[in-house]
Amino acid sequence: MSSLSQSTSAQSPRDRKEPVVYVVDDDESIRLALGGLLRSIGLHVETFESSQDFLAFPKHNVPSCLILDVRLRGESGLAFQEQIAKSDVRMPIVFMTGHGDIAMTVKAMKAGAVDFLAKPFRDQDMLDAVANALARDGERLAAEQSNEATRAGYDSLTPREREVLGFVVAGLMNKQIASEMHISEVTVKIHRGQVMKKMAARSVADLVRKSESLGIHPQPRKS
Repeated sequence: MSSLSQSTSAQSPRDRKEPVVYVVDDDESIRLALGGLLRSIGLHVETFESSQDFLAFPKHNVPSCLILDVRLRGESGLAFQEQIAKSDVRMPIVFMTGHGDIAMTVKAMKAGAVDFLAKPFRDQDMLDAVANALARDGERLAAEQSNEATRAGYDSLTPREREVLGFVVAGLMNKQIASEMHISEVTVKIHRGQVMKKMAARSVADLVRKSESLGIHPQPRKS
């Protein structure tokens, strides 16, 4: 069997939008069995004989997870988990093993694995683990996309709007901000409205939350 990935579609994940499950196991029978199981519920699956084949494969920014055998030919799945953590590949890992022990499980979970299944495992246990992993990765991607949009909104603010934002985050009212900045209250309201619009904030509380996510500190009062 070739070490290249097996897919049910000619489309690369780079062109796809649905979740992708990656399987790395040097046992062909396991790859085939897992591929069949996951595809039976409509999931897109890519299988690999080695960790290096997986790393070299182009990946799309969609909810994904990795099913990884803890003992691969010539390498350790746990060591590969550490390698993944240092790379740009960020997706939940479901470990499987026929030689698992408590210490190995604890090490894998502490390093971020979402599940650890001993072979032979029930099909439903694997499906549940994958569903949980994909849900987690979906939440991670949604949070990252939200932060990117928030950052873009902040970057679009003028220097004066950023100053107003800092005072709003500090809890100052429009009248107080006007006094601090030596501008009219009407002007403050205009700047504040622009800040809310550009940051896509539904309320002051939402604006504060988004500012905190970007590490924006309250503007110190001048007087």
